[in-house]
Amino acid sequence: MWRSSVSLRSFGEVYSKLSRCVETRSMSNLPESTVYGGPKSKSPWKRVTLRHLEAKYLTNQPITMVTAYDYPSGVHVDRAGIDICLVGDSVGMVVHGHDTTLPVTMDDMLLHCKAVARGADRPLLVGDLPFGSYEQSSQQAVASATRMLKEGGMDAVKMEGGGGSRVQAARAISEAGIAVMGHVGLTPQAISVLGGFRPQGRNLDSALQVLDHALALQSAGCFSIVLECVPSPIAAAVTAALKIPTIGIGAGPECSGQVLVYHDLLGMMQHPHYVKVTPKFSKQYASLGNVIQDALSQYREEVSSKAFPSPVHTPYRIDDEQTSAFLEALEKRGLHEAADAAQAAALHDVASGEPPIKTPVD
Repeated sequence: MWRSSVSLRSFGEVYSKLSRCVETRSMSNLPESTVYGGPKSKSPWKRVTLRHLEAKYLTNQPITMVTAYDYPSGVHVDRAGIDICLVGDSVGMVVHGHDTTLPVTMDDMLLHCKAVARGADRPLLVGDLPFGSYEQSSQQAVASATRMLKEGGMDAVKMEGGGGSRVQAARAISEAGIAVMGHVGLTPQAISVLGGFRPQGRNLDSALQVLDHALALQSAGCFSIVLECVPSPIAAAVTAALKIPTIGIGAGPECSGQVLVYHDLLGMMQHPHYVKVTPKFSKQYASLGNVIQDALSQYREEVSSKAFPSPVHTPYRIDDEQTSAFLEALEKRGLHEAADAAQAAALHDVASGEPPIKTPVD
């Protein structure tokens, strides 16, 4: 009897542990019935999964997505409660100063993906497959997508284009168990054939191609499609024809959700190069670029005038006994100017009083 009760108690403890594991997860593209999903999220919100996105889509709740590139922006996107955080290959233009996304490598993307993943616990994390990482074969596409999840910490990948080989790549990635987001309309990686960053779908043939590409990607297993720079009637038609969410960027209000780049919506960049590539469709919700520029200018002026650092920002002190010993040591070494400089600084500290923020003495 005693032995049976111990077995039941042990079973209960194991069952309790398994139950707690079911409630936590890491890779958010996995089904919620997974027995173990990794460490518990530190976010007060529940981790966004494909099932959450599906639920929003079926109840006509708009999906929010922001493109971010580093740890601080990942933290902000997380705390704002955004549904999806895309680590886009547009990092090449926004952060690295290129004119296109084409120079971005897989190693570049992995570096930025890992940084964002460290900052964003809640949103579904999607990593862009850069140009040259999936076009050669389905095997290459699966290998690159696998690296995005294993090394980059992403939950899903995004790839551009809906033509034959791109559809095959999307199907291969999906069949490998990796969630795929498609991207049609303006596909920046294809600017050499598009003739630049040009809107798509503005004539019958182009509009039907956008629709056909979106349908093909849906059939290949994509869980969502980005519609970029297409007229709103075309985006509305594609959204109505699909059974998966569309995420619009310069595609009007009829999509299932919207995406903007972190730097664009915050108005962070003032450099002429960036102004040249800022899209017309982007709404600026703040003017942080002006704030940043003013702060940097003020810093330069205060350093130049020696107003900074003030006593408030000089918190570290050495006591009188140690100061005297240090001055004596300098004199013994013949460093008389150094001793004079140290003594003048010590007298200035005394005249300034105790610092508002004190640090412990070693």
